[in-house]
Amino acid sequence: MSPRTNDSASQDGRPRPDEGAPEADGHEIVGAVADSGAEPVSESGTEPVADSGVEPVSDSGTEPVADSGVEPVSDSGVEPVSDSGTEPVSDSGTEPVADSGAGSKSESVSQSRSESGAEAESGAASGGVVPVREPIRGRLLRLTACAAALAVAFTGFAIALGARDDNGTVALSSSPGLPAAQLAGGDLDTSVKALQAHLKDQPRDFGSWSTLGLAYVEQARTKGDPSRYPQAEKALHQSLKLRPDNDPALAGLAALAAARHEFEDALRYADRALKENPYSERALCSRIDALVELGRYDEALKAAKLADTRRPGIPVFTRYAYVHELRGDVKTARRVLRQALDSAVTRGDIAYVATQLGQLAWKQGDVKTALDHYARALGADDTYLPALEGRARAQAASGDTTEAVRGLEQVVSAYPLPGPLVLLGELYDAKGDKSAARDQYALVNAYTAIARANGVNADLDTALAAADHGDRKAALRAAEAEWKRRETVHTADALAWALHVNGRDKEALPYARRATAPGYKDATFLYHRGMVEYGAGEKKAAKASLEAALDLNPGFAPRGAAEARTTLKALEAK
Repeated sequence: MSPRTNDSASQDGRPRPDEGAPEADGHEIVGAVADSGAEPVSESGTEPVADSGVEPVSDSGTEPVADSGVEPVSDSGVEPVSDSGTEPVSDSGTEPVADSGAGSKSESVSQSRSESGAEAESGAASGGVVPVREPIRGRLLRLTACAAALAVAFTGFAIALGARDDNGTVALSSSPGLPAAQLAGGDLDTSVKALQAHLKDQPRDFGSWSTLGLAYVEQARTKGDPSRYPQAEKALHQSLKLRPDNDPALAGLAALAAARHEFEDALRYADRALKENPYSERALCSRIDALVELGRYDEALKAAKLADTRRPGIPVFTRYAYVHELRGDVKTARRVLRQALDSAVTRGDIAYVATQLGQLAWKQGDVKTALDHYARALGADDTYLPALEGRARAQAASGDTTEAVRGLEQVVSAYPLPGPLVLLGELYDAKGDKSAARDQYALVNAYTAIARANGVNADLDTALAAADHGDRKAALRAAEAEWKRRETVHTADALAWALHVNGRDKEALPYARRATAPGYKDATFLYHRGMVEYGAGEKKAAKASLEAALDLNPGFAPRGAAEARTTLKALEAK
């Protein structure tokens, strides 16, 4: 796919980030959820990009730093801002569930660092997964059933209203129309209903429109339901129509663009929001997210430090940790996440940060510690899907396949995203249930189609799945397109692997090495690099990379770990 330009309006008519809002029919938007036949639900997660809500903004449009009540994480002063007047900020998969806010028991990481003696920071084509060939009629029936199952799952997100008193809270609107306490105390779906009812009576309340738009983004992110994104876009543009350049709506559009993987747009909307309100937590965090996902890691680190001085709290702390993890500084990432967990007071924050710690431990191969963190997360919220998925991965690595499959079945029934679908398919494959495995891979196709229909760029999500379990040529087209759009460690790894499965290992080698260059410790990246090196005839390098992958995390993936061991045996036999 060719990279999407952000200098002109997109083909689907969405405006540029530097343009005003289009005309929108407010009453149409109020009824958007009802018309969809589903009620929105909340729950926090790891993928995705938006934070938990909209911060209240003072009448002047700025949020005083002191309001957060949280000390900063970093030990440096405010970094110089960019020409745009804002500082970069980013992160890839980390998403804060809720603001730590006033009353948090956080202390500064700089203070913690001095006390603990912690070390200083270190240095489009559409592609999809196609099931294994079977008779055409049978395959069509299977795909139809899978698509129907996915549609039911998405509908189920909105029907099964869970009690998420901490986890699903929407942050407050700055408008006077809806009582702040009503939003602060309710779960996400209850808050959305209240906002919709309020906006029917007060359709010119721009603050509630921005809050509603952000709530839709959160629903899409936490439930894997991209059909919420168009509704979010309409609500946010309606807010801008009523009050041009209001920073909550601009920050919401930044979060929406990031959720759709339009990271250049996310960066521009975040810049616009920060010009209006330099202390907007959502805009600061979305800017970090965008810079990380664009591969601009040095700028992301500066942005994380700036966000920490302006709005310290769990949303910033988790991003600060992830930026360090990407640079190979796992020690700092772990310390900051532990401090974030110590500062967490709501069940949603505890579940979110404990899961982040579990994922960090898992990536380092520490299965026992990972399981302990997931247990703490699930103790706070036993329905928290990212923790359930993480626990299942750790259980599979420790040999408890039965429990891993049971946990993943629970996850994909409510959250049918490519990652857990592929893992479950590989576990079915390992058990010899090829039919069930194919169904999971086919669901990735259905998810991709739904995501693209709602404006989400799903190329990176599908490239790796298709490379291993589907159309390899489509995987390569998707990976090449994503690399043209943004050069990150993740897109470098995806492109290297897609080239490898298409027999082009010498071309893949520079990308495989680039994926591991910043020091990011990921066993899958090392495994991919080792297989590329093996295919390119660099046997000594391949042996070192494959051994490093298995030393780091022996159970990083059912299929990958098995292939790494088989290849190492072949190398040792020569």
